[in-house]
Amino acid sequence: MLIDITGETFGRLIVIERHGRAKNGNALWLCKCSCGNTSVADSYGLRHGVTKSCGCLRSETASYIIKSNKKTAINIGNKKNLKTANGVPIASVSLSKRNQTGVTGVTYLCRSDSWQARMMVNGSYVLLKSFATFQEAVEARRTTEKQYYGSKFF
Repeated sequence: MLIDITGETFGRLIVIERHGRAKNGNALWLCKCSCGNTSVADSYGLRHGVTKSCGCLRSETASYIIKSNKKTAINIGNKKNLKTANGVPIASVSLSKRNQTGVTGVTYLCRSDSWQARMMVNGSYVLLKSFATFQEAVEARRTTEKQYYGSKFF
């Protein structure tokens, strides 16, 4: 037996019309959220309070929780709290002992008597160039770092 819930309000959603059936047999309904977005929700989720919005409520709640926690709010955007993909704090990452130039991503190429600047992001090189002087290579590396990581961390 299908219960017609057209026009009813559930949380932030107002049911507009029927939108078919889900794989589990529940009726699907097209709903309009108070934020203006439309979404499709099943009748069980609407009637039992599982589905309350198009997803805007979740993002607003998460944002509020983060901002209302004083310890979290203080640390937002703080360089010492950033972590690498392995979970290691970036502030604790030091220059490799094998680095002879003193600058990460800048190496001297003996064969061509030039300086190479390189930087890899997400597994592909975004910078891989040779320069006549060490300073040019360092400047290229720093510019690329600022472009990809933002100037607030340097």
